[in-house]
Amino acid sequence: MTRITIREFRYPEDYARALQLWNTAGEGVRVGPSDAPAEIQKKLERDPDLFLVAEADDQMVGTVIGGYDGRRGHVYHLAVAEGFRRKGVGSRLMKELETRLARKGCIRCYLIVRVGNEGAMRHYEALGWHQLDDDYLYAKDLVS
Repeated sequence: MTRITIREFRYPEDYARALQLWNTAGEGVRVGPSDAPAEIQKKLERDPDLFLVAEADDQMVGTVIGGYDGRRGHVYHLAVAEGFRRKGVGSRLMKELETRLARKGCIRCYLIVRVGNEGAMRHYEALGWHQLDDDYLYAKDLVS
């Protein structure tokens, strides 16, 4: 069995591999302007300990990005390479991220799942997450 290690993301050396993983992760990860190098650098200045990667034999096989604003946590870009899915990689990344968020004082965390991504919904529900039935998600681009 291949040994999976979890570590913090390193910029710039991990960027290209992470971007490749996100672009091939399927419908669950949207790559957008917030994934540009300058935006990733800004994220790492704020809380580098919440951007995690999973590796197997020097190959990046998973990522998860967490954010904490001092009140709520947020989860982005949980992605696992096709050949490593259903082997506990995503669960390990999420558990480590949740532990780190809780250590910072985070008591509630949110994540977004694309409509129709049933596999992701079942995965998160198995990890104890639940869908909010009484809230709508709104977004506004502040920069075009």
